[in-house]
Amino acid sequence: MTDRKKFAPPAIQEFAPKLAEVTDTVLFGDIWERPGLSPRDRSLVTVTALVALHRTDQLGFHLGKALENGVTKDELVEAITHLAFYAGWPNAMSAVTQLKVIVDKADDSA
Repeated sequence: MTDRKKFAPPAIQEFAPKLAEVTDTVLFGDIWERPGLSPRDRSLVTVTALVALHRTDQLGFHLGKALENGVTKDELVEAITHLAFYAGWPNAMSAVTQLKVIVDKADDSA
């Protein structure tokens, strides 16, 4: 597994090595690589689930991954706006706030 990208944060790799290993090999190495959905679509589905379930700890990473996988900022804003009516206003406001920070940071780096 030395040639495979590690997605689990270094602190988790050290503290919970098996969880880090299955994150890298099963979740990102198998599930995310299945041909039934594109990485872009998987990102949109994942972000939607995280917003709806108010899983803010994982959301920032996946918003960034969605942008890397070709989901646009406008598409993410639209999805989050849509979710406000199905998953709750606070969930949507938290998500769009995180997205704004990520986009602003990327704009500052560019």
